[in-house]
Amino acid sequence: MIKKEDWFTIPNILSYVRVALIPIYISMYINAEVVVDYYWAAGILLVSGITDALDGIIARKTNQITDLGKLLDPLADKLTQVSVIGAMFVQRPYILPLLILFILKEFFLLINNIILYRKDEYMDGSMWFGKIATAIFYVCMFLLVVFPYLDQKESMPLIITTGIFQIIALIGYGNWFFRRFKDLK
Repeated sequence: MIKKEDWFTIPNILSYVRVALIPIYISMYINAEVVVDYYWAAGILLVSGITDALDGIIARKTNQITDLGKLLDPLADKLTQVSVIGAMFVQRPYILPLLILFILKEFFLLINNIILYRKDEYMDGSMWFGKIATAIFYVCMFLLVVFPYLDQKESMPLIITTGIFQIIALIGYGNWFFRRFKDLK
């Protein structure tokens, strides 16, 4: 249950900041004209990543883990990630398969989490393979933002690496849900 005081915890405020950075990042990236503009976009992405790490650390260290934070943090993560790929799609249309893969993976997680929630169960945070996939995602996408003039051939190793780890996460979560639903029968 979400309490009134949960809205103003430091970790949740940091999640609001991440969400607020999304349109700024998109605007900076899409309207970039020179390399330094991409550096500014990369800086915004870096600040977003730092606030993501900080909100989790602060929540655990200060015992400010809230039901709102459990919803808000992953929502901010997913919105940021899809915004990064979506904005990149404007200049790198060949990233479309990764965008589709990401959306399918997140849709799969959403549907299965809803089904699990209806059984009065829930997934308590992301699994190790999801955390690794997220870390790889941010490293590869950050590099693509910082090096905007990489051509398709030079970009593909980063995009493929990101995709491979997204698939590994999808398989890992699929196995977890399969076992969990089997245990609930």
